[in-house]
Amino acid sequence: METPDSDRNLFVIKNFLKEYLDLRKDKDDELATVESIRKGVEFKGANLWILIFAIFMASLGLNVNSTAVIIGAMLISPLMGPIMGVGLSVGLNDFELMKRSLKSFLITTLFSVTTATIFFIVSPVAEGQSELLARTSPTIYDVFIALMGGLAGVVALSTKEKGNVIPGVAIATALMPPLCTAGYGLATGNLIYFLGAFYLYFINSVFISLATFIGVRVMHFQRKAFVDKNREKKVRKYIVLIAVLTMCPAVYLTVGIIQDTFFESSANKFINEQLAFDNTQVLDKKIQHTANGHEIRVVLIGEEVPEASIAIARSKMADYKLENTKLVVMQGMNYESVDISSIRAMVMEDFYKNSEQRLVEQTKKIASLEKDLERYRTFDGLSKALVPELKVLYPSVRSLSLSHAIEMTVDSMRTDTVLLAVMKFGKQPDAAEKAKIAEWLKARTGTGSLKLITE
Repeated sequence: METPDSDRNLFVIKNFLKEYLDLRKDKDDELATVESIRKGVEFKGANLWILIFAIFMASLGLNVNSTAVIIGAMLISPLMGPIMGVGLSVGLNDFELMKRSLKSFLITTLFSVTTATIFFIVSPVAEGQSELLARTSPTIYDVFIALMGGLAGVVALSTKEKGNVIPGVAIATALMPPLCTAGYGLATGNLIYFLGAFYLYFINSVFISLATFIGVRVMHFQRKAFVDKNREKKVRKYIVLIAVLTMCPAVYLTVGIIQDTFFESSANKFINEQLAFDNTQVLDKKIQHTANGHEIRVVLIGEEVPEASIAIARSKMADYKLENTKLVVMQGMNYESVDISSIRAMVMEDFYKNSEQRLVEQTKKIASLEKDLERYRTFDGLSKALVPELKVLYPSVRSLSLSHAIEMTVDSMRTDTVLLAVMKFGKQPDAAEKAKIAEWLKARTGTGSLKLITE
C-alpha cells in the first residue's frame, strides 16, 4: 500500500527528472531540424568533391600513421548526412527521403572506396600501419560507439544551439578510416582487409541510422501524412521491408561480434589465470574464433612447464566456457608459428609501460622538490619581511635566519618538524626577552613549534 510520503517522493523524483531530462525544453523548430538533415543527404558537386579530398587526406593519414591527419579528415567529411537521412526517413515514414538517402549512401560509399583504392595503388608506401590495420576487425565497442554517437547527433541537431556535436560524432564513430582501409584491401589484393573494414563501416552506418530513428521517435517528430491511406500503408510496408532487410545482416553480424568478444574475454582470462607459471612468461598468444573451430595458441618462454601442469590447465577450460576450444602450448623459440610482429609489439608495450611508470615517478619527485624549493623561498621572503620589524622592536638584533628542522626524540624515536630561528644580537637579551621574541616569531610565522637560538 502506497503512503502519502511515498507518493510525495515519487512526485519529487518525477519533477526532478522532467526538469533536467526533458528534451522538449531545448527543442528547435521540428521543420528546421528535418530540413537540415535533408540538406546533408544530397551529394552532388561541392559535397562530393569535399568527400573525395577528405578520403585522400584520411588515406594519407593512415599511410603515414598520423592520427592528427585522420581526425582532420573526419572533421571535413560530410558522410554523416545520408546515414542520418536513412534513420530520419524510417522515423517519418518518408519513402522518398529513404530512396534519396540510400542512393546518396551508395554513391558516397562507392566514391570513397574508389578514391582510397586509387590512392593506395599509386602510393609508394605499401606496408599497413597500425592506424590502418586497427580498422579491419570490429568489436562490440564499435557498435555501442555508433549507437551512442548517433543518439548524441540526432539530439544535438534537434536543439536550438546545435554546437559542435556532429563533428565529434563523426570522429568517435570513425566512418572514414574503414572505407580507406577497404580501399587499401582492394589495392593490395587483401580480401580479408576489405571485408573486415567494410564490415566495420556497415555496422557503424546501420547503428547510427538506428539511433537517428530512435531519437526521432522518442522526440515525437511529426510523421508524414498521406491523403491516400492505401498508399500510406504501401509506403509503410516498403519502409519496414527495407529497414528489416538492412537490419537483419547487421543484427546477425552484431551477434557474431558479441560472441567473439565474450570468447576473447574468456580466453584471455584463462591465459592470465591458468597459464601463469613461475619463472615462465607468455611470449605470444593467438586467439582464433571461427566457424571451423576455436583455438588458443600460446608461446611460453622461460623454464619448461611440465606436460602435467599444462594438462591440468587444459582440464579447467570448461570452467571458462571453452569446452570446444583447442589449446596449443609451445615452449621455446624454435617455432615457425611465433609471430615476430606480436613479440615486437609486446616488447614495445612493456617499454612504453616502463617509460610511463618512470615518467610518473620522476614527475612525483619533481613535484616534491618544487614543494621543498617553494618552502625555502617562503622562508627567504618571510625573513626579509620580518627584519624591518625586528629592527624597530629590538634595535640590538644583527641577523635572522629561518629554516625547517627535524627534531628526533632519542628515547621514543619520535620525530617532529620545528621552525629553527637563529638570531644574532649586539647585546644578548635576557631569558624573559628571549621568550617574548620566540612568542612574537611564532605569531608572525604562524607556526606552533619554534626553536630560538641566539648568538
